[in-house]
Amino acid sequence: MGKAAREQLNRVLSEHLNTIHETFQMLDQTPASSLEKVSWKEVIQIGEQVSKQATMVGMLYTGETPGVKALEESMATYFNILQGLVLLSHGSSVGAGPTLASCIHGSVKQVVDTSFMLLQGAVSSYGSSNKTQKLSIPQLVGAVWDACSALKKTPATNVTAIGRAMTQVTVSIKDVLREMKELKPSSDDPTDEDPAEVSTKDEDKSNSDGDSCDGDMGNDLSPEEMKIAQLATSIVSETLVVVKELIRSITALLKRENSGGDAISIDSLEKLLKLCQGTGVQIDELGACLYPPQEISAIKVALEKISSFTNETETELRNLKGLSEDFSKACTSLRGWLRQLETELGCSTVGDLVPEFENLVVSN
Repeated sequence: MGKAAREQLNRVLSEHLNTIHETFQMLDQTPASSLEKVSWKEVIQIGEQVSKQATMVGMLYTGETPGVKALEESMATYFNILQGLVLLSHGSSVGAGPTLASCIHGSVKQVVDTSFMLLQGAVSSYGSSNKTQKLSIPQLVGAVWDACSALKKTPATNVTAIGRAMTQVTVSIKDVLREMKELKPSSDDPTDEDPAEVSTKDEDKSNSDGDSCDGDMGNDLSPEEMKIAQLATSIVSETLVVVKELIRSITALLKRENSGGDAISIDSLEKLLKLCQGTGVQIDELGACLYPPQEISAIKVALEKISSFTNETETELRNLKGLSEDFSKACTSLRGWLRQLETELGCSTVGDLVPEFENLVVSN
């Protein structure tokens, strides 16, 4: 009887899953601008209904095994609410740029995915004597609660979404900076030490390699490598200042817009975000290249790209008439450190070479 009931419930569940899957594909499409925009508050409210329905499913398993009809009705109600959540989310993405749309998509997908897991768990444990399966239901309900609660933290506007994404870049850069500050030079020349002492140290190091390989990374930089690492650390530190000043500049532009100034194009904000994220990626690359043996060619590429992203960001802010003095100073300082490390590596960026070529005088 239990097996037959589960098969029936599985068929019903599959039908619901196919329907919601087709509906969810709407979130991959840009809604028509003529569509009435839905407030994100409405999405949060229907998310609370999903959470309550998940609780109802869980309660069905707190006592005796529910009837098949009761579980079918519960699933039908659940999926109707879930479909409503997806449709409202699609409406809330009217006018959303790529960043906001991605946030909406990710939050709603989490609610849908956890709901799928709950209902699949409910069906698979129906009529089963396996206590572990039944005990997993409250955990699955909790996962749905968390996903629905996360809707409240999802950004409701393009500006908020882009601002959070930029803030995340600063967090990533801080992590790289912290790791780079942990880089240490190698110990003194072992030839200056007592041979017996050196032998003991080598043996201790050999014995500990298997247990603390990761902890020893970066502790054997040569003086030349350490100088490169120190200059790179200054670059990362200055880049962090540049990104923070970028966020302040955008905030100032938004305040100006709210006071009756020119509206900021979402495309421009998205472009600034991409440049900011691109810089963050290169900072990660730069940090990874500093562990011995240092990848000089990769460091040069990272420096060139950081320089390029900085120039493009400055140009974009200038076009928006939002180039602040503090941002310009931060960029100038960053370029100074970039040049120092380029000199140390014996390289020059293309941008530095062009003026020199232009000043050449060809004589007969």
